[in-house]
Amino acid sequence: MIMCNDTILFFFGGFVKRNMKKYDILNVMIQDISPHRLDNGYPHNGQTDPLGVALFFSKDEVQLLQESDGALSLPCVRELALAKEDVSLQYLFLLDETPWYLVCTEKGQTNVFNKEIMSLSVQEIRRKKPFAQHETFALLTAYHLSRWYEENRYCGSCAAKTVPAQDERALDCPSCHRRIYPKIMPAVIVGVTNQDEIILTRYANRPIAYHALVAGFNEIGETLEDTVRREVMEEVGLKVTHIRYYKSQPWAVAGDILSGFFCDVEGDPTIRMDENELKEAVWVKREDVDMQPDHFSLTNEMMMVFREGREPKYTAGKEQT
Repeated sequence: MIMCNDTILFFFGGFVKRNMKKYDILNVMIQDISPHRLDNGYPHNGQTDPLGVALFFSKDEVQLLQESDGALSLPCVRELALAKEDVSLQYLFLLDETPWYLVCTEKGQTNVFNKEIMSLSVQEIRRKKPFAQHETFALLTAYHLSRWYEENRYCGSCAAKTVPAQDERALDCPSCHRRIYPKIMPAVIVGVTNQDEIILTRYANRPIAYHALVAGFNEIGETLEDTVRREVMEEVGLKVTHIRYYKSQPWAVAGDILSGFFCDVEGDPTIRMDENELKEAVWVKREDVDMQPDHFSLTNEMMMVFREGREPKYTAGKEQT
């Protein structure tokens, strides 16, 4: 078995992780991977490392190597089964000192590696956690980039085939000279509070059992604070004040950059829920806030800090109103 980085062995009855460090079990968000580091500087030195991680995505699934004992591992460049003329490698980033590449093919191959594979969706990777947190974050970031590369293989203006830019992370159209940058969608996560209560929600028409917070995408012409006010009014029919920033998070599963805010209800706290968006929206006391299944999301951390009384407090004259 070829080891790429610290090997994480996943079994369907559990998992065994070699070289576990204390930081692997801290209650931190998905991107909090210190002392590891993801370096997305571009371009790379142009040399392909045969021990670099090589990822082949098909829609929202990624191919992983399955060993004879059921273990899953990250594939390396030297485990590619295709001839050089049938495959190309797009440099993605460095995770610590290891380069990660996107495997690109032109002929619709379904298995590009010389070992037995198993395909997992990005949601399954989050749920089953077959890898250490820093590798999971890198996998999801690679997925975000893979979708961008796939969706922009051809120019949206003239339909010519695009090529990677040489000087920065971008795609160029050689015909109309349009330059295309990675797509990142800004959105807000909102903790709407009323003293020692916070609004928890459940989405309509989504198979998600756990609670979330009010959330939504930033629209053209809006500040993020405007988005907070609009989304709260649209989803739960409330006016808010004392908007205060908490943290941000790259959320690669959906291609988002999330900004977290807390705010206070202004006036009548009676919820008027948009049933097209939500199937539940309720005021919950601080001590009764229930957490999501894992600690990866900004939403979960905001719920946690409110439960523990550590959310940013309003200070007159410093926050948006």
